[in-house]
Amino acid sequence: MTITASPSTKAPTPAAGGRVATTAITAFAPAVWGTTYVVTTELLPAGHPLFAGLMRALPAGLLALAITRQLPHGIWWFRALVLGALNIGAFFPLLFLAAERLPGGVAATLGATQPIIVAFLAVVILGERLSGWRLGWGLVGVAGVGLVVLGPNAALDVTGIAAGLAGAAAMGLGVTLTKRWGRPEGVRPMAFAGWLLTAGGLVLLIPVSLIEGIPDHIDAQAVGGYVWLGLIGGLLAYTLWFAGLRVLPVTATALLGLLSPLVAAVAGVVVLGQTLTMPQVAGFALALAALVAGQLTPQALKDAVKVAPRQAE
Repeated sequence: MTITASPSTKAPTPAAGGRVATTAITAFAPAVWGTTYVVTTELLPAGHPLFAGLMRALPAGLLALAITRQLPHGIWWFRALVLGALNIGAFFPLLFLAAERLPGGVAATLGATQPIIVAFLAVVILGERLSGWRLGWGLVGVAGVGLVVLGPNAALDVTGIAAGLAGAAAMGLGVTLTKRWGRPEGVRPMAFAGWLLTAGGLVLLIPVSLIEGIPDHIDAQAVGGYVWLGLIGGLLAYTLWFAGLRVLPVTATALLGLLSPLVAAVAGVVVLGQTLTMPQVAGFALALAALVAGQLTPQALKDAVKVAPRQAE
């Protein structure tokens, strides 16, 4: 059925314990997205990254609509299209273009700038005060990711750099607008994710049709890869991501995106037999520290320090 339009409601801020649980659940999304590279390179037909993005978005979005039977209404047709285009439809092609023109490490480092972009967008779009704390940890996170993924032979390409930054900005804007517009009252998180995945998938139909087309051969392992990307990396991950974004601070949520390149590095070690050097391990620890510290505030840390001695007594 089609829902009746209703104003978006501001989600209540969860209590401390509930926020930790919500943050952990939300972090599942960027962690799963970190598997995209190894799934794409090891399971999917080569030379069709946009088609992989389409298969990640459109079937999952249509499945969500079929399950929830909730469609946008009124202004939400436009908002769903905008959010789907920014978070998925524009982000995927720009991401793939950056990966095509740049070494993977450079592209990943550019993507890690998203929390910094969100910190400034939150000031303009949400009217929040600039969080120097989270901005600073965002810079630390970029440095950490850079140590993990940048190699000594990293090359720079103007088009690739522009695409990488534009992709980070597109999803950063999409995340911030999602926070501003919220979710219509009565709409389930899966339905909302379905709107955006469907919209993003429809946007991707154009570049797929004009640039790549459908792979000539799709074997069983490719089907498994598309199922993983669509059901786990698409429907489940985006449902949890947008649900968490509704109640968590937007800049703190954006910092969770640092998990993606870190999980990609771990997958490279576990699946591809790669090794991490000491500088990479140090960068890994730095990025994780930025991710965790970015979920807190200086006042929360002071309170934690005061409580710890009491508990030890």
